[in-house]
Amino acid sequence: MDLDLVFLGTSASAPTAQRAPTAILLRRGGERLLFDCAEGTQRQLMRSTIGLPDLDQIFFTHFHGDHTFGLPGMLKTFSLRQREVPLTIYGPPGLRELYTSLHPLVGRLSYPVELEELRPGESLEREGYRVLAFPVHHGVTAIGYAVVEDERPGEFDSAAADALGIPFGPERGELQRGESVTLEEDRVVTPDMVVGAARPGRRIVIPGDTAPVETVRVLAEGADVLVHEATFLEDERDRAADTLHSTARQAAEIARDADVRLLALTHVSPRYFGHELAREAKQVFERVAVPKDFDVIEIPFAERGEPRLIKKGARPEREAPVEVVSDTESV
Repeated sequence: MDLDLVFLGTSASAPTAQRAPTAILLRRGGERLLFDCAEGTQRQLMRSTIGLPDLDQIFFTHFHGDHTFGLPGMLKTFSLRQREVPLTIYGPPGLRELYTSLHPLVGRLSYPVELEELRPGESLEREGYRVLAFPVHHGVTAIGYAVVEDERPGEFDSAAADALGIPFGPERGELQRGESVTLEEDRVVTPDMVVGAARPGRRIVIPGDTAPVETVRVLAEGADVLVHEATFLEDERDRAADTLHSTARQAAEIARDADVRLLALTHVSPRYFGHELAREAKQVFERVAVPKDFDVIEIPFAERGEPRLIKKGARPEREAPVEVVSDTESV
């Protein structure tokens, strides 16, 4: 199943000419999960190759304006389309209060909005994966999210199946699903005789805004992609600490200690272009990307390759998107 991240907004605090504020769209098969919805998010989607989908679920990490100002407009646009299917919005405690405050701006909607406040440690079970909420350190009520796929069955050993005389047909499918089969002469073949060990699913960790914190490292252990903020460089480390943000080096230290497959740095301050963040992070951890708006990170299963950055992968351009190796930043 295809899995990727579309970076719709990568700026910190305020938009720039090149970067919109925070919004990330996770695409898994036909599902679309939006993480944060900053100012201009619906327009970013409309400018992309995706268009504005009828999202089923939106996840907020916290309620600072640079993560939420796009919600009222998106809700109203859905209503102008005469949407009828429900929309579920998730976020930390305070979500209901936020939504109530937006009512005068949004007015009556053509569809129901369901609100679910999540606390650290709570998990949303989905078909084939779960979304886990975990604590971060940002000085306000805030949570991060880990999207964790279920384990997959091990690889089927065709040579072993041939040697055991298992015919081509439903028997092999049953074994792949973990069921034993009975062959001629009442000979029983169990799955462990032809199927390897279970393979892990993919894991994506999106902490949102945070100072360095151990919970991020723990949840990111072995993750395929860690999307970590890098609002400052090391020469602004004291300011990062005061505002409960992170430097590029601090994000890289977490990625190194968690041994993630790829670190994506975002929430880029308007004072930087991106290459400075990549240069500082790579002094600690090599597998770093700094996506720009409309860049895409594709996340294959581990046995099929490494996560890779596709520059302008979601932006209509005359030229074809450029595939970039996983340790090269987009600048």
